[in-house]
Order: sequence, then structure tokens, then C-alpha cells
Amino acid sequence: MAAGSARTKKDTPDMHVLTRGEWAFLVAIFVYSFIPSVIGLLRIPELLGGPMLVPSNPRAVIDPVPIVLHILGSALFCLVGAVQFLPSLRRMRPALHRRLGWVVAVGGGVSALTGLWMTLAYAFPQALQGPLLFWARIALALAMFGFIVWAVFAIRSRYVPRHRAAMLRAYAIGQGASTQTALFLIVMIVFGTEPLGFPRDGLMVAAWVINIAAAEILIRRMIVPRSAIPRAM
Repeated sequence: MAAGSARTKKDTPDMHVLTRGEWAFLVAIFVYSFIPSVIGLLRIPELLGGPMLVPSNPRAVIDPVPIVLHILGSALFCLVGAVQFLPSLRRMRPALHRRLGWVVAVGGGVSALTGLWMTLAYAFPQALQGPLLFWARIALALAMFGFIVWAVFAIRSRYVPRHRAAMLRAYAIGQGASTQTALFLIVMIVFGTEPLGFPRDGLMVAAWVINIAAAEILIRRMIVPRSAIPRAM
């Protein structure tokens, strides 16, 4: 009897321990998201009337509500969303995975819709947003929101592969700012100056293309039926 009890205890997975690979994944995502998330969060005190901790953004000061919501929604989506991809969490703590899923869905929806609002309502200088970036932001904001809605309906219908594929695509779009930051740092190191105008627009759109391509590769490696993979918008 004692041996049986010991074997049962040994075979029971520890719900509070992640694998090394999962810890490495979380650390990588948090580091990758650090600059855009932290700079965004540091802007919130200024928008709420506090001290200016990062260079001022006149558009944000004039109409702060959308950008505050965008910063908070994006941080939740990118940082909490990373936890949702951990197999151990889905397998050992399904209830927690579901609760966090609603937080991620709401955060991502807010991020997408406020991003769309700011693109349409804010006046950007030509050097910071040309037609290419304007239309890309509109299309990707709508796509991100659509994928999140798709993922919610898919999981409620128990179509797990469709849910995972849709959320991975939405997450790839939501992490655009992190890849944009990485590309900008590379360009500034190589050329010694920040790109403006069309090169800037192209670089920002390229970051989304890289993320979406990576997501498509990961989706195909999930080995799910083709009918279970939502087509890209």
C-alpha cells in the first residue's frame, strides 16, 4: 500500500513547476517585450498629470485616454499572453488558463481597437506615418481584433486547434512593436540615424511581416488538420 501511495505521489505532476524550456520561453518574451512595454507604462504618469519620465508626445497629452488604454491593453496582451502558450499551464491548470484567457482577449481587443482609433483620429507627420503605414495599421488592427473574436468562438465550440492558431496570429500582430524596436535598434546601430519617411514605414511593416511569417511556421508545426487552421485575413 505504501509503495502504491508513493508511486501515485511521484506520478502526480507538480502544478507549480514549469519546465526549463518554458521558463526560457517566458524570459525571452519578457526581455523581447521589455522596451515597448516599459516605455509605454512609463508614459502613463505623464498622461495622468504626473512627472514626464520619457520624451513628451503632444498627441498623447492632447487626447490621452486612447493611448493609456492602448498601453495597458498591449502590455496585458503581450506579457500575460506569453503565459497562455505554456503547455504545462494548459495541461495542469486549465481553469487558470481559461481565466487568464479572458484577460488576454480583453487586453488584446482593447489594444487593437484603440490602435485603430489612434490611426484614424490622430494627425501624424508624414515623416512618422505615410500611406503604407496608415493602411497597414488599419488592416492589422482589424485582423488582430478579428482573430481574437475568432479564437473566443472557436474555444467555446471546442475547436482547440483553430483557437490556438487564431490566438497565435493575433499575438504575432500584437507583438509588432517589439520587433519594430529590434529592427530600429539594428538600423540605428548600423547607420547611426533613425529612419524616417518611407524607410521608417517599410521597416515597421516588415516587423509585422516577420512576426506573421513566424506565426504561420509555428502553426504548420502544430500538426493540425488544414481544415482546423483559419485562413489569414
